[in-house]
Amino acid sequence: MKHLCTLFLILVIPLTFWAQDPLNSQVEDDLGEVDDQFQEFFFEALKQKGIENYDKAIDALQQCLNLEPNLPEVYFELGKNYKLLNKYLEAEQALLRALELKPKEEWVLDELYDVYVQQGETDKAMEVVQQLVDIHPDYKQDLATLYLKQNNYEKALKLLEELDRQYGPDEVRDAMRNEIYNSTGNDEARIQNLEQRIVSNPQNEENYLNLIYYYSEMGNESEAYRVTQQLIQAIPESELVHLALYKFYLKDGKIDEAIDSMKIALESAKVDPKTKTMILNDLLKVAKEYPKYQKDLLQITNNISEKGGGETKLEMGYYYLRNGNKEEALENLSEALALDPNNYDLIRNVLLLRIEFEQYETAASLSNSALDLYPAQPILYLLNGVANNRLNKSDLAIERLETGLDFIVDDIKMEMDFYKELSLAYRAMNNIKKSEAFASKVNELRQQQN
Repeated sequence: MKHLCTLFLILVIPLTFWAQDPLNSQVEDDLGEVDDQFQEFFFEALKQKGIENYDKAIDALQQCLNLEPNLPEVYFELGKNYKLLNKYLEAEQALLRALELKPKEEWVLDELYDVYVQQGETDKAMEVVQQLVDIHPDYKQDLATLYLKQNNYEKALKLLEELDRQYGPDEVRDAMRNEIYNSTGNDEARIQNLEQRIVSNPQNEENYLNLIYYYSEMGNESEAYRVTQQLIQAIPESELVHLALYKFYLKDGKIDEAIDSMKIALESAKVDPKTKTMILNDLLKVAKEYPKYQKDLLQITNNISEKGGGETKLEMGYYYLRNGNKEEALENLSEALALDPNNYDLIRNVLLLRIEFEQYETAASLSNSALDLYPAQPILYLLNGVANNRLNKSDLAIERLETGLDFIVDDIKMEMDFYKELSLAYRAMNNIKKSEAFASKVNELRQQQN
């Protein structure tokens, strides 16, 4: 929660306007009396800092001090430049001097606080941030962070609750709170906090889902199920609740209800691809255990494939690939690749399937394009060589394979595959001597493996 000092504007705003900065309400009078030489050095310092010449900025500020030794603004700028050079001791000294000249100034305290934070000086940072809290309540979250670093969990939680009441829940504070609960093992407090949030805001779906998750992690399935039903009553249109609900239905043997929940979750745009793959795997297990649901499985997967975009095609492709349905895998992954043509993993998997299904023309074309994108990937040279060999284009196969050999690093199996294809290519060209030479290299590497 850093507050940037408006002094940065001095590079483009007249000095008299800069004098209105909240750094010092009297600064207009102070700077109004400085001579032209001081102004020249001061502007030079700001210019050098702006182009990251921090040493030169410091030299110019030292010249300012020779002319005006008691201006807090100069020490403030010195502190910032020393900090940017990671000279934290000098930065601390300069900022402390600025505070002597202008006590309890927020901008200087804020900069000093950052110096201590960057050094991991938690105790010193605590002293400064407590002064900042008196000036502006926004710093309470910084204070809570420092309490957390000091393992003072009670004070940290108290501050987090105070901030939540004042500003409403916040992701950063929630993460801090969960870190405390994880460190202390205080699941009761975690549960109580979520229950209170549901009472105060019954339309917030996330609180229910978090509570369901934590009850499930604790093994308290009855409470998790209770909250699931509570969520359905409060937000009947919730789609994410079905991620938990279908598992409860499966456990209770309510297969029809479970499949209905799976359908909702699988067709939801709120559910990420990885989770959908897990649901599909659960659905496959159901279909294997209860064959009468095979039709439901086919219908659901078809619906997802028809409605889905690139991510759905991708998840369906890998789902089919994992379950041995390579034809469906190739169809879905090819459609996903058309929507994401630079995806290396997709290119590789589609190429492997094209080769397996003997679609050599397409494989040769795709691997040629892929090599323009990824010229250092040996597998692409190998697959291109395989495709060209099968198309009786031995000269092209040899060119690609010999080039690709230079990119292999500590992969004996791939090296053997290259030599096998080169042996085939040279044999097809009636160069028996080279063909046998590469075949011998394959045997040598096989013996090394043994």
